[in-house]
Amino acid sequence: GAKGGVNCDPKKMSQGELERLTRRYTSEIINMIGPEKDIPAPDLGTDSQIMAWIMDTYSVNRGYSVPGVVTGKPIAIGGSQGRRDATGRGVVFISLNTLKYLNRSIGNINVVVQGFGKVGSIVAKFSYIKKAKACKI
Repeated sequence: GAKGGVNCDPKKMSQGELERLTRRYTSEIINMIGPEKDIPAPDLGTDSQIMAWIMDTYSVNRGYSVPGVVTGKPIAIGGSQGRRDATGRGVVFISLNTLKYLNRSIGNINVVVQGFGKVGSIVAKFSYIKKAKACKI
């Protein structure tokens, strides 16, 4: 896997500017991505709309729809239910299984989460639901 991006603040861009930037960026990396290569996924400053633009730009260049080129796209165009929470849920799932392996209970564990963004907020939420002793952010 890899990461790539553009140094900008998407919150300061209009919807049109963000779309043009996304489509141009996709055109520049088009030979490096694809279902059998590298699959872009949402990260800092991205959302399902940006992933949809990447998929559309890639698909137009291929001449047919390629939903497998990205993850995190809207459900209406082939995205997965629960994708938004998947990484945070995965952290909690792995943590619970590790605790089980160590014969420990989450009820006796203080959970510390760094940040409260897309992943940290979900980790905090599900740690609380699973009855962690304390959850600190």
